[in-house]
Amino acid sequence: MEWISNSRILIVGLGLIGGSYAKALKRLGFHVTAIEKRRSAVDFALANGIVDEAYTSVVGDVVASADAVIFGLYPKVFVEWIESYQQYFRSGAMITDVTGVKSCIVYDIQRMLRDDVEFIASHPMAGKEVYGVENADDAIFRGANFIITPTEQNTQSAIAWAQSMGRLLGFCHIAVLSPEEHDEMIGYLSQLTHCIAVALMTCSDNQHLVDYTGDSFRDLTRIANINDAMWSELFMLNREMLLRYMDIFSSEFLSMRDMIEKGDVESLREKMRLSTERRAYFNR
Repeated sequence: MEWISNSRILIVGLGLIGGSYAKALKRLGFHVTAIEKRRSAVDFALANGIVDEAYTSVVGDVVASADAVIFGLYPKVFVEWIESYQQYFRSGAMITDVTGVKSCIVYDIQRMLRDDVEFIASHPMAGKEVYGVENADDAIFRGANFIITPTEQNTQSAIAWAQSMGRLLGFCHIAVLSPEEHDEMIGYLSQLTHCIAVALMTCSDNQHLVDYTGDSFRDLTRIANINDAMWSELFMLNREMLLRYMDIFSSEFLSMRDMIEKGDVESLREKMRLSTERRAYFNR
């Protein structure tokens, strides 16, 4: 499928990311339809011009009319949706997703999917500390990273299609990784950081800390305002990689504690110099 102006796009799941995709694609002139079980989300999306059409249940003709389908569902629900409703897909339709884990779902979906429909997995590395279509904002994609995770089952044309979608949405860097490489990277860059933020917020129950804090604590804990249903599922589905990086982090943290306890200033400063050197890559 080409990304042409008369393409019909179906988005299943109007959360923050699904809603932001809808907002961006409608602004670019595509006909955007959504399926979302929350009536309040459907009403909001229609009232604010985020979508052209929206439904609270699966309508076969609506699915069949889509040239491309973008899934913004939780991983397990995504798999169940494909099992239940794939018969409605138009022959030749392209399917992608925004799911935060890959190896545990991509192969399963590709195995069960009809031969005349292609699923090319992708992951927009963008978000906010709020959720729901009510907070949709396509500006979060501009300058952000976009990851495509093909398997041997995918065609080069599907990969190119996903790359063109990333460019259309405004992502600045588009990478292609295997599902396993993606999950290893995400275990460190995203899931571990959310664990750290949650742990920081649960260390103290002092409700007056907000009166004293500076930007450092606010910056470190911004993502601690967390969707517990979604993130707990993501953690469990990628637990092997997440536990690996939690162990590495624990080791580093205990190493710094040991330096402080022993008064080893030079080792502590060396650790800080290494941190500054590595952080510089992100400042570019």
